[in-house]
Amino acid sequence: MQVRSLFLLLVLILVAATAEAGKNKKEKTKKDGSKCEDWRWGPCVPNSKDCGLGFREGTCKGESKKLKCKIPCNWKKKFGADCKYKFESWGGCSAQTGLKTRSGILKKALYNAQCEETVYVTKPCSSKIKSKSKAKKGKGKD
Repeated sequence: MQVRSLFLLLVLILVAATAEAGKNKKEKTKKDGSKCEDWRWGPCVPNSKDCGLGFREGTCKGESKKLKCKIPCNWKKKFGADCKYKFESWGGCSAQTGLKTRSGILKKALYNAQCEETVYVTKPCSSKIKSKSKAKKGKGKD
């Protein structure tokens, strides 16, 4: 009988703790107090140089906010960090220009960014042929 009452008490404590934790989580999501839903966000502006941590400013009916953001250091500056594209495979090497070309179709525009639907990128043709198999260092030597 005592084991059953102890078990019941434990379950009640657990339910009360879970309910309190859920209540705190809901309060945290509404901590800014803004009821505006039509936010317009600007581009992510890095704190220094052209990549890394930065801030994005947003406005909505006279209110303004700043959000932390991050621009990866390998992003395509031409397209912007908020435009995500799905790229096809590289085309063949053009003998006239010495360049390979491929196109990308817009997959997602983050924070209402103005993005081009299709973009084209080029890179120089490789003059040397890469080998598929690479020897692993330190393996197989006795």
